[in-house]
Amino acid sequence: MPRKKFAWVSLPDEELLKLRLKDLHVKVEATWLEDCLNTLHDELAERGIRVRPHAWISSEWFCAENTPGIAIPFYLAHPRLMQLEKKKIIDVEGDTWSECMRILRHEAGHVVQHSYQLQRRRRWRQLFGPSSQRYPRYYRPNPASRQFVQHLRLWYAQSHPDEDFAETFAVWLRPRSNWRTRYAGWPALEKLEYVDELMAEIAGQRPLPSRRERVDPLSELTITLAEHYRKKQALYAVDTPKTYDRDLLRLFSADPRHSRSQAASAFIRHHRAHVRQIVARWTGEYQLTLDSLLDDMIVRCRELDLRAVGPRRRLLMEFTVLLTAKTVHSLFGPLRRKWIAL
Repeated sequence: MPRKKFAWVSLPDEELLKLRLKDLHVKVEATWLEDCLNTLHDELAERGIRVRPHAWISSEWFCAENTPGIAIPFYLAHPRLMQLEKKKIIDVEGDTWSECMRILRHEAGHVVQHSYQLQRRRRWRQLFGPSSQRYPRYYRPNPASRQFVQHLRLWYAQSHPDEDFAETFAVWLRPRSNWRTRYAGWPALEKLEYVDELMAEIAGQRPLPSRRERVDPLSELTITLAEHYRKKQALYAVDTPKTYDRDLLRLFSADPRHSRSQAASAFIRHHRAHVRQIVARWTGEYQLTLDSLLDDMIVRCRELDLRAVGPRRRLLMEFTVLLTAKTVHSLFGPLRRKWIAL
């Protein structure tokens, strides 16, 4: 982790949140992120791809079209900032080596596409679609589709042709991914085979000239951490139908005879972290969104004065199933919400 000492490390959260992003002064250099970037370079070199993406710290993950580089979110550059991110967002995207490499390979797909202008090829457009298609703010994926690879969460390949290519490239690039077996029988295999042929074709070729710029670097971002997290949390806010009563009454008891039993609201609070992690893992939903859902359920249990009666293990299992069902209905039901394109 970083060798440099920062004055803000010992600040309490409320004081740290007052700082501007530019005041953090964190960099990729001399951190674990530099090792990840070097590993990405090695993977590209092993495939004969000559482009070497540079990286810089910004507010979020992204890749700009006009430079062969990758922006990495500031919180990954220091453990204290990861701690704050976890407290504010719960999910810390890219906080492990494997997760960081997964995202870097995806972003490298964008870099390779732009560096060799692959979207201009007829076959590329036939398989992935027109890169000129307007980038959506929201998208609605089909989880059952086999037309797309599954790499990043929330079936991200379905959001745009460029993302479809980047996801396919990332699956192809990952060492020992065994993609031919994993996607055997899937229409997505044709895209993987095309990427395999295309990368063999451009192997050894010099990328198109491009300036190694840094787009929206942290040093130019004047927004405070508090403002940044207010905006980020708003992206996870979802309006879901508050139709919990019938299900909660089936699971917990409103009988006055059980008034001495543990309150259902307390039961949910005690198990919320464990249940939230399990449901997020199997549905793909963000933990922060699920946390909001759990808050609503806790309030409703308190208003109905419900009690947790019966074997703990059974109640925990059935509550986990209930939250999963509500989440799936919210994501894929007839009135499902729009999805945020990350």
